[in-house]
Amino acid sequence: MKRYVFAALLLLLCLPMLAGRIVTDTVRSQVLSADVPYNVYLPDGFDQNVALRYPVIYLLHGFSDDYRAWRDKGQMQTVVDELIGSGECVPVVIIMPNAGGPDTRNTWNGYFNMPGWNYEDFFFQEFLPSVEKKYRAVGDKGHRAVMGLSMGGGGSTVYCQRHPDMFSSCYAMSPWLDNEKREVKPGDEKDKSYFVTQAVNEHSALRFVEQADDATKEKLRTVKWFFDCGDDDFLFDQSVKMHQLMRAAWIRDELRIRNGVHNWEYWHLALRMALPFASRNFVP
Repeated sequence: MKRYVFAALLLLLCLPMLAGRIVTDTVRSQVLSADVPYNVYLPDGFDQNVALRYPVIYLLHGFSDDYRAWRDKGQMQTVVDELIGSGECVPVVIIMPNAGGPDTRNTWNGYFNMPGWNYEDFFFQEFLPSVEKKYRAVGDKGHRAVMGLSMGGGGSTVYCQRHPDMFSSCYAMSPWLDNEKREVKPGDEKDKSYFVTQAVNEHSALRFVEQADDATKEKLRTVKWFFDCGDDDFLFDQSVKMHQLMRAAWIRDELRIRNGVHNWEYWHLALRMALPFASRNFVP
């Protein structure tokens, strides 16, 4: 019996592993007057069948990071390869846009429009159409999802609130949903960190739900929502309040509170839940 078990294990080890690849690309933006870099995860077999179109996930980074963070710090390729290989996630194209950098005083951060940085206009008018055409996305609500961490979790939430006709699901990890209580303190009024904190407050995801009318709530119900935050995260209360507001508005969402803080250990594990969630909610 041991001999047969060993032979079976050896056979499994010899089977080819599904492995995608990550490429770095740029898009020229007239809105931002800049060449904007981004990373793209392409699933195994992407280059073999050029007629095949894929669901797409937008994976957003956090404040003070950039488009390389999910690849380098989050080790996302390992997670995606495993989940696609196990069947927990369908083969998917994952776009990791650039919306910031570590020098927060002098580098624009943020997914919203603000003075001198009309990022949301860039994202929906230039970036999304360009990358979906180039990387063969299906290109509709039923095959498009957005997720992210911290600033990117808040950006994902607000994008789905403001464009519910474009996304099937949103998975927000440790999301920065509001800055009314100065959860992130702004810098001097003239530096760029000031503007992003103001923009998060002005685009409050919490206030959006509080003020939503019946027609808006009905649109929000067409999106599948998931909020995931550590019990010791400094943004913990925002995720709990969001869940309460969504329940009061009869908008179904999932809330997970796990042991953890605002760090990559937490987000690496969150990604293992986020990708199957998005996959389950794509239109078959």
